[in-house]
Amino acid sequence: MTTISLSLNGETSFQKLLGHNKEVMKKWSELGEVLENTMSLSKDLKEHVRTALAHGNGCLYCKAKREPAKDIQDEKTIKALGFVSVFLRVGSAIPKGTFEVLKETFNEKEISELCAFVCFTTASQYFGEMMDLRP
Repeated sequence: MTTISLSLNGETSFQKLLGHNKEVMKKWSELGEVLENTMSLSKDLKEHVRTALAHGNGCLYCKAKREPAKDIQDEKTIKALGFVSVFLRVGSAIPKGTFEVLKETFNEKEISELCAFVCFTTASQYFGEMMDLRP
């Protein structure tokens, strides 16, 4: 059972928890859609990042969706997951050298998008855990 009751607003359990504040739910969902769909990084890369964050952040709701892949060949995805690994260890105090590694493969727009996606996804996963959201 979730920490608070589900509201009548929203389609998913996550949205219904945010739905006690309809405007927050609406804007949160809109930002999530923008980050997931209309940017320069592939959906596949973002899904690998989301999965790695779910397992690193301990979000049971998100972890239930899939296990981290072990046979990734795409260089961008490998480097993005390396970045996630550093983030999960040190939080926002990412060493400058980590960004230098990213710059070998990503342009600045992509690095900005990756960082925004990591922060937004982490916030979503923290909220889900805080609210005891389960699969």
